[in-house]
Amino acid sequence: MSAERVLFGTDGIRGVANEHPMTPELALRLGRAVTFVAGRELSHRPRIVIGKDTRLSGYMIETAIASGICSMGGRVMLCGPIPTPAVAHLTVSMRADAGIVISASHNPYADNGIKVFGHDGFKLPDAAEAEIETLMQDDARLMGARKTGPEIGRAERLRGALGRYIVFAKTTFPNDLSLEGVRIVVDAAHGAAYKCAPGVFQELGAKVTAIGVKPNGLNINREFGALSPENARVEVIRRNAQIGIALDGDADRVIVIDEKGQIVDGDAVMAMCAQRLILEGQLRKSTVVATVMSNLGLERALAAQGARLVRTPVGDRYVVEEMRRGGYNLGGEQSGHLVFLDHASTGDGIIGALQVLALMMKTGKTVSELAKASMERVPQVLENVSLPSRRPLAEVAKLTAASAKVKQELGDQGRILIRWSGTEAKLRIMVEGPDESRIATWARDLIDAARADIPA
Repeated sequence: MSAERVLFGTDGIRGVANEHPMTPELALRLGRAVTFVAGRELSHRPRIVIGKDTRLSGYMIETAIASGICSMGGRVMLCGPIPTPAVAHLTVSMRADAGIVISASHNPYADNGIKVFGHDGFKLPDAAEAEIETLMQDDARLMGARKTGPEIGRAERLRGALGRYIVFAKTTFPNDLSLEGVRIVVDAAHGAAYKCAPGVFQELGAKVTAIGVKPNGLNINREFGALSPENARVEVIRRNAQIGIALDGDADRVIVIDEKGQIVDGDAVMAMCAQRLILEGQLRKSTVVATVMSNLGLERALAAQGARLVRTPVGDRYVVEEMRRGGYNLGGEQSGHLVFLDHASTGDGIIGALQVLALMMKTGKTVSELAKASMERVPQVLENVSLPSRRPLAEVAKLTAASAKVKQELGDQGRILIRWSGTEAKLRIMVEGPDESRIATWARDLIDAARADIPA
């Protein structure tokens, strides 16, 4: 079978809710297909965990997926609003056969998405997603497998789902440390972690100021959270907090804010955590896994400590796949997906923040001190360009010529990366180099070339 996927992107299926492809009809088919695949070699009814974020459309999609699962004889465990990594954890701890998350992560509230975890708590590989896509179009096969009478499945609430995850998250913080009296600002982006994120840190003793914890179905990620950390920055300064923790809508990524109100991105967090793991002899194979977007400074900082950086395509699923393949335990993305494979099977913003807090407690240093000592950033410009259509980059002649010219001028002093977003209709352009003003100019030149090639 071909592994080509049309519906599934770099992080599941995503789109405007109630428009193609993100419709309840598609969700129903997906529920059937996932149940078929999960249950074909089982002697029991497939058990599937479903979690969601706080989007209004989550009710519609959740009901449709659950209906599809029940029509195939599956048992549904509904968690309600809960972080994506919590679904991964609960899938394993409840010995479920699959986990499904309804979330468009950092996208605006009008979008929604679906991502699937296997029984082991890891996101499905490309080939498995392709098989599910194929089954979703195979009415004869799926309809023939539908159940009737007492074999029809049922859905029930998984009681205490949030509490189970909170207990799990706390176990990743060292038992000999405490957050007693530590002043923390937590921004939950009006998203899936609006209840559990403040609870985790409070139960470990911290004094928590919680913002972005009043979801109304329409305000997820709006002016709060990892993509809009300004409110958290202001609150850190105002409250004289020691750290700010800004999560995205499904809490699988985190942006850390130091005590001075400065942003500490995923690269810096990986660098500081790697430094500590190297000292303790705990960084497996002296390797960190990150994507092509991670700053050159991270690579240089690791090399200076005798470690190396392995790069993957963009997407935390590819980071995790490489970590599993190579036997590594630390990886992530500049955007704040942090993967500590000793603790969790996917990116987890809360667990990532707990590792930074553990570093603070162990070393007695502030976040700004830890970040400054961990790596020296190479100037980097990131631009997102909305264009009217997607075309293969090899066919975008002016942009190809402009990028070749920039690469020649940069030489080995920097990098450029141009790619289409896997989750939005945007062209992403990254330029790194020693001179900030020059790379900003080059980035603008690349944007102009792209717009000339693909005019509105």
